[in-house]
Amino acid sequence: MKREDPIALRDITLAYDSLLVLKDVNFQVKRGDIFVIMGGSGSGKSSLMKAMTGLLPPVRGQVFYEGVDFWEAGPATRDAILHKVGVLYQRGALWSSMTLAENIALPLEEFTGLGAEEIRDLVNFKLSLVGLSGFEDAYPAEISGGMIKRAALARAMALDPGILFFDEPSAGLDPVSARLLDELILELKQNLHTTIIVISHDLESIFTIADTAILLDSEERTVIASGKPEDLLRNSEDSRVQKFLTRVQTVFPET
Repeated sequence: MKREDPIALRDITLAYDSLLVLKDVNFQVKRGDIFVIMGGSGSGKSSLMKAMTGLLPPVRGQVFYEGVDFWEAGPATRDAILHKVGVLYQRGALWSSMTLAENIALPLEEFTGLGAEEIRDLVNFKLSLVGLSGFEDAYPAEISGGMIKRAALARAMALDPGILFFDEPSAGLDPVSARLLDELILELKQNLHTTIIVISHDLESIFTIADTAILLDSEERTVIASGKPEDLLRNSEDSRVQKFLTRVQTVFPET
């Protein structure tokens, strides 16, 4: 493993009690890349993200952040690492009783010593980055699903993380909103040079944004392919890889 890699996994095995979820998972993410973790339902994508974001200790193996073994580090070191990580959850996870501005201000109030005016300016800036200027006083129930995802992204970016995780960002979105979110992810990479890890089974999104991807298989319970999605589609002789990358998708309406 290169020390400069923002994140790398070595021989990760995950389980819930006696239920094996994943075994022998290895990969590293290059700085500034969009790295996609692909797989169908039950393949362990979300569990893998939990292991990388401090929610699920591995049975064995190591998660490295810039050479630091996350799960072997002390609580203070783990907290410091996680403060440099932002997460966009699948359903946004915004507080329904708070305005968008209040949602985004929350981590700034909790983890910085900034004053109220500085926080207000940062909140406005983060909302402008995701195209939501003017919606500071809106509540989550008053905006669309696509706007909720963008507001949640603004909150994930509040502390200027070096790494952003997206958990199924296009889930529940109509095709237009999903495409706009993909464009926003690409803009973050280009303009902010953020390292981005995306959990996804959405083929259009995967082929649009991924620099590199891995494919998890629910039967093998491990990584069965890695590389640029276009290269995997063109060159892989594994029928499971071809089936995943050429399947017909069901489009769900936005809710």
